[in-house]
Amino acid sequence: MSGWTDALGVIEKLAPTIATCVGGPLAGGAISALEGVLGLTPQPSSSTDDRQNAIAAALSGATPEQLMAMKKADQDYALGLAQAGFKDTETLASLKVQDTVSARDMQTANKSHVPAALTFLITVGFFALLIGLFCAPVPEASKALIYSATGTLGTVWLVVVHFWFGSTSDTGQVNTLLANSTQTPPAK
Repeated sequence: MSGWTDALGVIEKLAPTIATCVGGPLAGGAISALEGVLGLTPQPSSSTDDRQNAIAAALSGATPEQLMAMKKADQDYALGLAQAGFKDTETLASLKVQDTVSARDMQTANKSHVPAALTFLITVGFFALLIGLFCAPVPEASKALIYSATGTLGTVWLVVVHFWFGSTSDTGQVNTLLANSTQTPPAK
């Protein structure tokens, strides 16, 4: 397995409810559920990316028992969410869409220049750091810090792009929901 994207494909097949939550506001609980099944204990300072990478690595060597436990964890997780008021995966997927829509609505109502300025600063900073990494040698003592900062800034840049343009995962979810929906006959 080459990374989180491949791992997420496996998670979507074995634990669809958890996979739905991973990309939204309930991501922390979903990632914790996966860590519990795979026997992972994250460090308090671990970022979400670090935790996802650890899950991907653990999934690549998962035993059949762990994969079955993941299915069971998904059922338990879905039951817990249902008790908390989340009826189905469509409701969970809509949380992520609502989060993005409310941020965009805020921007439309306030017409603030701050999001655009932050977008500009993050974009310039990210690509300047990348160019710097290609042009200058990285001191051995600070490699871990610089590479970690680059990964974090890359993730933040993706969030910024998602804010302005949406994401392909949202499009994929919409396509899946449309494909699974039933067409109602037009009213006469």
